[in-house]
Amino acid sequence: MAELPVERAIPRAFKAPVRVMSRMLGAPPAPTDETQPPEVSENDAIVECGLYLDGVRRPERLNYTEALRVAREHGNGFVWLGLKEPVAGQLGHVAETFGLHELAVEDAVTRGQRPKVERYADMTFCTMRTARYVEHEELTASSEIVETGDMMMFIGEHFIITVRHGDACNLGRIRSQLDQRAELLRQGPWAVAYAVYDLVVDVYLDVVDSIEDDIDVIEEVVFATEARTGRHRSGRIQRIYQLKRELMEFKRAVLPLQRPLSGLVHREVVDLPKEIRRYFRDVHDHLNRASEQVLYFDDLLNSVLQARLAQVTVDQNNDMRKIAAWAGIAAVWTALAGIYGMNFKYMPELDWRFGYPAVWAILLIVTAVMYRGFRRSGWL
Repeated sequence: MAELPVERAIPRAFKAPVRVMSRMLGAPPAPTDETQPPEVSENDAIVECGLYLDGVRRPERLNYTEALRVAREHGNGFVWLGLKEPVAGQLGHVAETFGLHELAVEDAVTRGQRPKVERYADMTFCTMRTARYVEHEELTASSEIVETGDMMMFIGEHFIITVRHGDACNLGRIRSQLDQRAELLRQGPWAVAYAVYDLVVDVYLDVVDSIEDDIDVIEEVVFATEARTGRHRSGRIQRIYQLKRELMEFKRAVLPLQRPLSGLVHREVVDLPKEIRRYFRDVHDHLNRASEQVLYFDDLLNSVLQARLAQVTVDQNNDMRKIAAWAGIAAVWTALAGIYGMNFKYMPELDWRFGYPAVWAILLIVTAVMYRGFRRSGWL
């Protein structure tokens, strides 16, 4: 039997029946709209793989499987494997090689994890939020001020695996710095964990300093007055709200990290070496300073926002008083014009020779007196 041609574009409702009929008639299966995702390689996610023996990085380049074997044979050695934005398929062989817990692996491929420290048998899993300041020429209602990401770490006796999501915190610069500190690296994988925590918190402090500059600009705009009108400059509320919104995003990264870092310092989850715990205590102090600054900025922005709303209310009241003052002056003219516009035959001063100039004089005098009174009272 001849093969039946199959159309390329097939409605979704008829795809399954057409495939069945095609198999029955021996025709090739009909193409579908669904594209298979390309196969991903674990090497696409690997940024760096380093082998450290007695605190010194070995120059040879090994895959992580061979490097882990050498580190375990040496005793005082560990592997630092760096990954960037891996998917579940890319972490499969890594998890099998290093013996990672499936729940921790699931968290490592999911962004937006809350900072925490969890213990799985002989492995520790740490997560934190990273942040960096986005440079901008002018603060607008849609400016991106803080960019956040995620950093995860699997820490074992002979390995540390860092998983980075986003570009908020690049670990490249601390690799070269740690390579020069063999005494610290002899403490094992937790020395690298300290360096990562220290880098993340130091970037927090940099963001704090930059946000402080933006708040100073906002305050200057809100509380400055224009020389001519005496009104406050148009410090738009949208810009204040945008800065507060970005600060809240930064706050979500900084404040939740206090509890897990405190747990490391006080040995609540992991019993760190005494020397490494001193370094973590220093990082914890820096984090407390960043947290205090964030809370202070939050209160300060609330005050600035309330002050701006109060200024808007005051400016509106001033406008209403000016309108009321001019309306009062206009009422005198309207009342007098209404009286003499009623066209009655017998009205006083209709036949008086100086009636018209007298009316103008009265109107101008009353207007001048009222204007001066309103000016003295601050209504005009």
